[in-house]
Amino acid sequence: MKLSRGVSVFLLAFGVWSWFIWITFAKNLFADVSGLAFDGSGDPTGYFWVHLALAAASFALGTAVGVIGLRGFLASRRAGRGDS
Repeated sequence: MKLSRGVSVFLLAFGVWSWFIWITFAKNLFADVSGLAFDGSGDPTGYFWVHLALAAASFALGTAVGVIGLRGFLASRRAGRGDS
């Protein structure tokens, strides 16, 4: 399957955006003081584990989508394609 340059750039941008958003979320999750992520004794709660799993899955999917976009973009550059 050949991806257009525009689709490849979109997928690459989506992968980068996903990493940016979920890294920020994970930092905020670990720094939570509201009582949602950690109970009174400092142990992680169910909220913490569920959201950590969501972040991990999003990192994996964002990486996969970004890699597909990067490979498509590089292939279009090597082929000299300029279509969008």
